[in-house]
Amino acid sequence: MTTTTDLIHRYYAAFNAKNWTGMAACVSEDLNHYVNEGDKRGGRKAFAEFLAHMDDCYDELLTDIVVMPSADGTRAAAEFIVNGSYNKTDPGLPQARGQKYRLPAGAFFDVKSGEIQRVTTYYNLKEWIRQVS
Repeated sequence: MTTTTDLIHRYYAAFNAKNWTGMAACVSEDLNHYVNEGDKRGGRKAFAEFLAHMDDCYDELLTDIVVMPSADGTRAAAEFIVNGSYNKTDPGLPQARGQKYRLPAGAFFDVKSGEIQRVTTYYNLKEWIRQVS
């Protein structure tokens, strides 16, 4: 049986490998995805569309990943460093020119039946904007 820690590490390993199908396979069909400073997205399909958009605008690698599960494995938190390149202008954000950035981030998860049911991501948007401006 996969533990919550293993599931979250598999999720981020797929992210770092740009394996969007593998990443989506870690989440439930009815996923609740809360994007930093953004709207809630519901379902695996909306999650896959978000990943495609992000891949179009950014090139990111997560390092120093630490996963902290609850004792019963139904919830977890993760902390990591986002190392990225801003390659295509995302609407409403500064113009992209391949700027590099590095910032800490975190995420919170609900897990049920071996799948991620909810992921909520946080990072300091003002710091990101400072780094790419």
